[in-house]
Amino acid sequence: MIRIGSGAGFSGDRLEPAVILVEKGNLDYLVLECLAERTIALAQMRKRQDASQGYDVLLEKRMGLLLPSLAKTKTRLITNMGAANPVAAAEKIVEIARRAGISIKVAAVTGDDVLEHLSMEDLSLETNEPLHRFGPIISANAYLGADAILPALQTGADVIVTGRVADPSLFLAPMIHHYGWSTADIRRMAQGTVVGHLLECAGQITGGYFADPGKKEVPNLSQLGFPFADVDEEGTAVIGKVEGTGGVINLATAKEQLLYEVTNPFEYITPDVIVDFSTVRLRQAGENRVEVSGSSGIPRPATLKVSVGYHAGFVGEGEISYAGSNALARAKLAGEVVSERLKSHVTEIRVDYIGMSSVHRTLFGQCPEPYEVRLRVAAKAPTREAAEQIGEEVEALYTNGPAGGGGARKYVKEVIGIVSVAVEREKTAPHVTIREWRA
Repeated sequence: MIRIGSGAGFSGDRLEPAVILVEKGNLDYLVLECLAERTIALAQMRKRQDASQGYDVLLEKRMGLLLPSLAKTKTRLITNMGAANPVAAAEKIVEIARRAGISIKVAAVTGDDVLEHLSMEDLSLETNEPLHRFGPIISANAYLGADAILPALQTGADVIVTGRVADPSLFLAPMIHHYGWSTADIRRMAQGTVVGHLLECAGQITGGYFADPGKKEVPNLSQLGFPFADVDEEGTAVIGKVEGTGGVINLATAKEQLLYEVTNPFEYITPDVIVDFSTVRLRQAGENRVEVSGSSGIPRPATLKVSVGYHAGFVGEGEISYAGSNALARAKLAGEVVSERLKSHVTEIRVDYIGMSSVHRTLFGQCPEPYEVRLRVAAKAPTREAAEQIGEEVEALYTNGPAGGGGARKYVKEVIGIVSVAVEREKTAPHVTIREWRA
């Protein structure tokens, strides 16, 4: 039996649940899944500005907390916190270990960066438009599979740090390595991928993003525990969490996570296998324990998905509040004033009344007249200077708009657009770089 824990589900995830997993979870492996599409594009931009950067911004903080416990328990760590610069991440981890007096061997997995292989005539998987229809390209990272991680595991490294790897593959790789599975074994690849998919978002399967007061109760949500999986040689797994931590694992949390980000449950495409989720079987195996079995699939696709980041201009925003009698009407008038003044300078103007229409962009039925309304106006602009004008117009409502406006704020941010293309596997070149230090 192998036990794999999930210590992070995104870059900004909580820090302490991973430490609890390592110290009390009796893990063989800990996985930190910290990379999203825009995360890596932003990391590529940081790397362009400073060649020593480009890894996850919380890497130093996470590693500083985890390395002592990992060394004490002999738990191996796999993470994609390398983002755009896995080698620099490995060097930073070694530096942190050296300061703490901890011997360490780190394997950096590279080869996902395929920017040089892109053609501006490559077609977007989402819109079937060529890349030149979008903006200046910033990054292009292919989703590598578990096979890219296996050579790193074979080095005996304490920490494996990667760039863009498919989320379930981070969990599948140690299963393959531990049991010696063939990557041509479709049933086991499918089963391991499903387990990885259930674990990849960490606290979501233990009740985070599931809780809904009065409908779906989750105990002690403030101390949410993160999950682990006990996986046997056939790939059958039991998902659990550390005793005494908050949250809940049951059939409902598992089913919600199983369908998370799945557009076609009959063909869940990964670099390792195409999984048919319709054959998956979930069974409540005890308190906060769910057994996962029955996965099936077909061989992996011939190509790899590539996440392409491009510069999509700037977004400017402005916010201001109206309260009291007739608040909504005053907010609407303010939105009209700003829209009229901006219409010739910006594109895609969006006016929201927070609490009324900011999420679904419409008013459902006869909503009661609110006592207070927060107006938000946002729009796209080609330059930062043009985007700044949006917030400035909202701020000017203090004395040039309807009565009673207050609490104005303004923001400008650069926008990174994301689009996907497919590339031949041969255009990737996975490589392992070792960095180590001995106390």
